[in-house]
Amino acid sequence: MKRLLWQSFESRERIIIFYMDRQHRVTERYIRVLEMHDESLLAYCYFRKEVRSFRIENILSAGTAGRRVGA
Repeated sequence: MKRLLWQSFESRERIIIFYMDRQHRVTERYIRVLEMHDESLLAYCYFRKEVRSFRIENILSAGTAGRRVGA
């Protein structure tokens, strides 16, 4: 998974993650990684339409985003 996060960072490509927030809710997010740190990453979140911070340990899975209609 970290390899895919680094790939998004290096290529500036959008990926999809399934993320568990502080209230233990799982959300699906399309992001583009802007910065990588040891325990977190900074990414543009297409759902919130803003830059957000994500704890790497709370990312349950990640994958390539592909193309969506209207994206």
